[in-house]
Amino acid sequence: MVEPDAFAVGETLAITKGAVVAQNSVFELIQYAPQTAKVRRVPLLIVPPVINKFYVLDLAPGRSMIEYLVAQGQQVFLISWRNPLARHRDWDFDTYGAAIVEAMDAVDKIAGTDTVQLLGICSGGTLAAMTAAHLTDIGEADRMAGFSLAVTVLDQSRAGFALAMMSDRAAQAAIRVSARKGYLDGRALAEMFAWLRPTDLVWRYWVNNYVQGRPPAAFDVLFWNADATRMAAALHRDFVLMGLSNSLVTPGAVSMLGSPVDLSKVTVDAYVVGGVTDHICPWQATYRSARLLGSKDNRYVLSTSGHIQALVNPPGNPKASYRAGAADPEDPDQWLESAQKFSDSWWVDFIGWLAERSGPEVDAPKTLGGEGFPPLGPAPGGYVMEK
Repeated sequence: MVEPDAFAVGETLAITKGAVVAQNSVFELIQYAPQTAKVRRVPLLIVPPVINKFYVLDLAPGRSMIEYLVAQGQQVFLISWRNPLARHRDWDFDTYGAAIVEAMDAVDKIAGTDTVQLLGICSGGTLAAMTAAHLTDIGEADRMAGFSLAVTVLDQSRAGFALAMMSDRAAQAAIRVSARKGYLDGRALAEMFAWLRPTDLVWRYWVNNYVQGRPPAAFDVLFWNADATRMAAALHRDFVLMGLSNSLVTPGAVSMLGSPVDLSKVTVDAYVVGGVTDHICPWQATYRSARLLGSKDNRYVLSTSGHIQALVNPPGNPKASYRAGAADPEDPDQWLESAQKFSDSWWVDFIGWLAERSGPEVDAPKTLGGEGFPPLGPAPGGYVMEK
C-alpha cells in the first residue's frame, strides 16, 4: 500500500515533543511537553492498541491528536507498548492490566495528582475498561477523573463480519498457531482486515502497483498500518476466548488482576467515540460499549468517518461532522435519530469534555519527568522503533 521508506518515525511522523519518563519490559511511558503556559491539573493517560503502534495518534503535524491536545492545555501521557517476541509468549490480560496500573502510578507521581483521565483506543480500550473494572472492584475508582473509549468494542454480539466468521474450531486453531510461534503476527491480522474491504484495500493497490506499474502514493495512515506489531500468544488467546464467549457482557465471567470484571460498576463519567463507516468496530457495537458502562453521564459521539479516520480527524475539515448525546436509548438507531449534529471534528468536543473534568489550570511543568522518573530519551522512544 505504501513504500517502506515513504516516512520515518521520529522524523516525519510521531514528532510531537516529549520524553520517555518510565520504562519496563512491557511498555515505555511518554510524557509530552506542554505547549501552553498553563495546563489542566489532571493529566490524560492514553492506552493505545496492542496490535499497532501508538503513532496513529501522533501522525504528521496538523494531523496529530496528541499535538492538538497539548496545544489546548491538556497534560498528555501515553503508553508505548513493546513489540513482543516469542520469549514474551506468556504476556496476558493481567500483564497488560498491571502495566496500565503501573503507568497510572507513574503519571500520578510525575504530575503530583491522585487521579487521571484514562483514554483507551480499540484493543487498548478493552484492556483499559477491564482495568477500570479492577480499580472499581478494589475501591480505587476515584483514581479516574473520567474514562474514555475510542473505536472500542466491549459487547461482541453483532460486532462485525470478522467475528461472525470465527467458529470455535477456527478459534482454537488460531490459538494453537500463535502458541507455537509465541505470538500472533500483526501482518496477518492486517491482511485479514484488508480483505474486509477488498475493493479499497486490496484490488485498488493490485491494479495501481502491478497492472499499471505505478508506485503507491505516500500516505501516512497506510505507512502506519503496514508498521504492524505482534501480539503475545497468551494475550491473543485471552482476546479470542473472551470474544467467543462475549465475556464482558456477563459480570464476573472474566477477571482482571484477580478482580471479577463488572463493567456496570464502572460509574465514572464516560466518553465513547465510534466511526459511522468503521468496518472493524461497527458503530452500533461501540455504542453498546457506552451502554455496558455504569456511568450516569455517558456521552456517545459518532464521527462521520471510519476506524482510523475517526482518530485522525483534525479540526478544520469542512466535510467533517459528528453526532453526540447521552447513550440512553437501548437502540442505537433511536439514539441516532435524537442525537444532535455538529460540524467539524469531535476533537473539539472532547477537549471541552476533558476540561470540565480535569480540575483547575496550573503552571505548566518546566521539565519533563520527576523524582524517580528522569527522562530516559526523547519521544517517540525506543519501543516504537522495534520491528
